[in-house]
Amino acid sequence: MRTLPLTDPGTADHRSPGRFLWWMARGQWHTLLAGMGFGIVWMGSQAVLPAVIGRAIDRGVAAQDTGELVRWSGILLAIGLVQAASGIMRHRFAVTNWLTAAYRTVQLIGRQVVRLGGTLPRKVSTGEVVAIGTTDLASIGQVMDVSARFAGAVFSFVLVAVILLQTSVPLGLVVLLGVPLLMLLIGPLLAPLQRRSAAQRALMGGLANTASDIVAGLRVLRGVGGEAVFLDRYRRESQETRRAGVAVARLQSVLDALQVFLPGVFVVIVVWIGARYAVSGRISPGELVAFYGYAAFLMMPLRTATEYANKLIRGRVAARRVCAVLALEPELRDVPDPAPSPPRGSELYDVRSGLRVRPGVMTAVVADDPDQVAHLADRLGLFAAEPDDDVRLGGVPLTRLDPTEVRRRIVVSDTGSTLFSGRLRDRLDVAGASDERVLAALRTASAEDVLDALDGGLDGEVAERGRSFSGGQRQRLVLARVLAADPEILVLVDPTSAVDAHTEARIAGSLRGHRVGRTTLVATTSPLVLDAVDEVAFMQAGRVVATGSHHELLAGDPGYRRVVVREAEPEGPLPAGRGETEAAR
Repeated sequence: MRTLPLTDPGTADHRSPGRFLWWMARGQWHTLLAGMGFGIVWMGSQAVLPAVIGRAIDRGVAAQDTGELVRWSGILLAIGLVQAASGIMRHRFAVTNWLTAAYRTVQLIGRQVVRLGGTLPRKVSTGEVVAIGTTDLASIGQVMDVSARFAGAVFSFVLVAVILLQTSVPLGLVVLLGVPLLMLLIGPLLAPLQRRSAAQRALMGGLANTASDIVAGLRVLRGVGGEAVFLDRYRRESQETRRAGVAVARLQSVLDALQVFLPGVFVVIVVWIGARYAVSGRISPGELVAFYGYAAFLMMPLRTATEYANKLIRGRVAARRVCAVLALEPELRDVPDPAPSPPRGSELYDVRSGLRVRPGVMTAVVADDPDQVAHLADRLGLFAAEPDDDVRLGGVPLTRLDPTEVRRRIVVSDTGSTLFSGRLRDRLDVAGASDERVLAALRTASAEDVLDALDGGLDGEVAERGRSFSGGQRQRLVLARVLAADPEILVLVDPTSAVDAHTEARIAGSLRGHRVGRTTLVATTSPLVLDAVDEVAFMQAGRVVATGSHHELLAGDPGYRRVVVREAEPEGPLPAGRGETEAAR
């Protein structure tokens, strides 16, 4: 399947649902034209069947001419075969058009998700993306599906009108004027249906987001006894979504009923007029049968036209949601004229905080505010919502470098990192590492027990988001994954926060040896990890106020000691005789 570009000269802004659908149709015009062609042949062959039957009655049955009867019966058989063959091909191309449009939408959204990177979760909820991948792509595909039948409906309507005009001008005018009138009667329902469909679609996105939040945080909810609260919330939102769906279905049911009722009334009118003409001798019995056949047949193009309008409305609602995602721009864009990349082993320096990460050294950063450390890590890896020029590699601001180069040289692994489903080897080997390097990373992360417990070892399957592992196991596998990537500069945020003290001691003892000669920054307050690093930088109010070894800062900086040892800051002078005891704590 040929992929679509993300931008197009006519629809680069991706803000018009109609233009987006037109753009999608242009991208698969070959199959659309083929489907329309077979749709025209399929409906056109049905449209001429009543005329052939009428001729067979008049020239064969009424005239008692066996030869004519056989001749027109043969023509009827040939038309039936053409109708069957074209119907098969029309359906095949209709399915092809549906699938092509649906999965091209998946391609576009998938590529846009990759392009946006960390910008996506800050601007679009998870439920919105899920709804696009489950509901909207189907609606867009249905527009392409029904297009073939709609083209056939328009052609067959014109063909029948021409045949009727040649037979009887009044009956032909009834058809030509009556069908548009019926469409006008249905038209007022389409705008309210679009509004209600849009409202339902928005509620479905919110409900999917709530469901994903509950699933992701189920363990935490059980821990705090919050299942009932979120269950009530989900019930309220689901009932609101259900009511919106019922409102759409109520209007949809009226539209569906009119699709049957109005063409039925139209058939009655045409047959009544044709019967009066037959009684008065203005048309033959065969022509009367043909008129009845035309009237019955016209129900199909009428229903197809209303179905097309209905699905076009739903497709526009879906396209508007897709366009909203495609219109997003990444917060970090490509640099038009990137600066030359600094040589390997350059120093990473943050002007704003004063943090210096010396090359080939394992540095730890400790802050009195954990949020400051998380924000600092985002800035060091160009993941901040608003990148600035304060972070520099070898004196060059990161914002002046090619973002791909920055991502390759500086890797940030924070507490939000997760595991994807699939083979464990593929989940850990993200940079073409050998099995030996992956196993070495697992040993450093003290995750051999996870590997041994998994059926198949490295070939074992990881469940979605690694849900089959405990929190500590997931954290160790995430650490092993980033160690196996072996980046030039590695930034770790609380890499041992979910493991026990014994495991943490093993990780701290082996991490320094694994990263020897490479630059590593660890954001942590764990004394076990801090004792294993080369240098510690202590931040207060967003600025580095002291650097040194863990023991030096512990002995000489009370603020550092309070953060690491978790001492409570005294509110006033200590009573006599208690100062040494409190300090010892």
